[in-house]
Amino acid sequence: MKEVTILDKTFIKYIPDEEINAAVDRIAAQINHDYQDEPPLILITLNGAIVFAVDLLKELTISAQITCVKVSSYQGTESTNHIKNLIGLTDDVRGRRVLIVEDIVDTGRTYKYLWDMLQEAGVSDLRIATMTLKPDAYKLDLPVHYVGFSIPNKFVVGRGLDYDGYGRQLRDIYQLKID
Repeated sequence: MKEVTILDKTFIKYIPDEEINAAVDRIAAQINHDYQDEPPLILITLNGAIVFAVDLLKELTISAQITCVKVSSYQGTESTNHIKNLIGLTDDVRGRRVLIVEDIVDTGRTYKYLWDMLQEAGVSDLRIATMTLKPDAYKLDLPVHYVGFSIPNKFVVGRGLDYDGYGRQLRDIYQLKID
């Protein structure tokens, strides 16, 4: 599909499934190399990162534990500028290596929130893997370790990314159509 309509918005195809799969393979190879000696706790941010996480986990050859948190900062196509912790971390992370898996890093507010929480909890090493990064929107000094795609600061859906909860199931990534 070249275009999809979700609720009241139209989106055009931006990144096809094949390119996403190649990026997942590349990120998985880097993670397999970097964590070959000490397995991480993989922390998946729900709901958006679930699709990317499943794709990524299928390609990992390292041993790892998996857990999830649910935090939210978006409503519609806009950030609310407030982080809501809907499902918190229940695992003991003190002294552990933790790999956050995110669908998108744009402003970095969610990442900063998780970074601070995990540092306070005593992790020994903290990294993040994200399917998409918006460098023009990201103004933090925190490193982003594994990136599938650097994209412009435009609203996207598909492959886990959503518009008001819809569109996550799309195989490709679509960008908001501006008339």
